[in-house]
Amino acid sequence: MANVNKVILIGRLGNQPELRYTPANRAVTELRLAVNRTWTDKAGQKQEKTDWFSVEVWDKNAENCERYLAKGREVYVEGRLTNDEWNDKDGQKRIKTKVVAEVIQFIGGRGDAPGEGGGGAPGGGGAPGGGGARPAPQRSQGPAPGMGGPEDFGPPEDDIPF
Repeated sequence: MANVNKVILIGRLGNQPELRYTPANRAVTELRLAVNRTWTDKAGQKQEKTDWFSVEVWDKNAENCERYLAKGREVYVEGRLTNDEWNDKDGQKRIKTKVVAEVIQFIGGRGDAPGEGGGGAPGGGGAPGGGGARPAPQRSQGPAPGMGGPEDFGPPEDDIPF
């Protein structure tokens, strides 16, 4: 039997990324990601709920998140679920489920305002120990970078030699 542990989320940051370093000098940041969903209930009323996720980002991607992201910015995250377990000060066992980001792409505008169109900085393959994000040209609309839009099928227009 095969096992799969994969999560894909697109949402907005609920806090400013804060970069920390482990005693082994690895960069890590935890993002709070708000993902909204809407539906129509049986009475025909529109309902909306926001789910919050903790996303842990490591190494170069963590440094890039701290550098390029801000509260309210839209982000695409691919990763895996994991559980942290510890005993609190009263000896009670605590468990926190979080997403460990393996790929992170910055989408939406560079500003803090929700709904601001434009590009962003796509993230590389970002498993701990590799990958990283880099600035990208501004885009006015379309899918997130790397998500199959027309710009993924050839060189950008400004790289055409004529």
